[in-house]
Amino acid sequence: MSECTHDCSSCGQSCESRTEPHSLLERPHEQSSVRKVIGVCSGKGGVGKSLVTSLLAVLAQRQGVKVGILDADITGPSVPRIFGLGERASGTETGILPVKSKTGIDIMSLNLLLDHDTDPVIWRGPVLAGVVKQFWTDVIWGNKDILFIDMPPGTGDVVLTAFQSIPVDGIVLVTTPQELVGMVVEKAFKMAEMMNIPVLGLVENMSYALCPDCGTKVELFGPSRLAETARAYGVKTAARLPIDPKLAAACDRGMLELFEGDWLDVLADDIVDLPAREGKE
Repeated sequence: MSECTHDCSSCGQSCESRTEPHSLLERPHEQSSVRKVIGVCSGKGGVGKSLVTSLLAVLAQRQGVKVGILDADITGPSVPRIFGLGERASGTETGILPVKSKTGIDIMSLNLLLDHDTDPVIWRGPVLAGVVKQFWTDVIWGNKDILFIDMPPGTGDVVLTAFQSIPVDGIVLVTTPQELVGMVVEKAFKMAEMMNIPVLGLVENMSYALCPDCGTKVELFGPSRLAETARAYGVKTAARLPIDPKLAAACDRGMLELFEGDWLDVLADDIVDLPAREGKE
């Protein structure tokens, strides 16, 4: 056996002198005070994660809660377009200032720092993860009751860094009715369990469409598995989002804050009422 170097991070042995693992959590900017952090995640891309993040933020804001959105989907940021933001983020000597939406939601996204929102971001994983960490440590969020994080899809570097460096209180998982997507979502459930982060709700996007003539719900992608999945993982709150042309048009025009719909009301109430972790800054 080699001589002990007391560097437990690179050692697989279990001994009496082994030290406790060091916390990787980062402190927010000194001018920030965030009571609750909620991640919105998905097992794969294209399921409407940014839409759900934005809808929940708007619903919380309507309750008089101070809300921010950290867009951690660095290579595919869409939150600024959803809110119709055209200005760039600015900064001071002490930090970066988020951009406010029309109703006062503070938003930070890489697209708010680029010259053109169509410029590609061709960076490797560690750089992407570092940017997400900076959006937590270097952005002046001020006093926020809830900070929503629009996570990138999957369970890779960026998501892992966010979970390890930001004190996430709970996550919302977004899925669609297809069986393949459901299988991938199970991976996200298991990652949350491994990271000891509770799943607060499950949202099935593109769950159905309403017939314009009779109002019948048409399940275009097959029967919903939402209730079954929620029961299997002990998730209390599950919600179904329809395919709604008006909602899509509101996102395209940057007018989501005017949306009407009660699909996520219960989940938004649960998040607003969620107690903040003790000792959180």
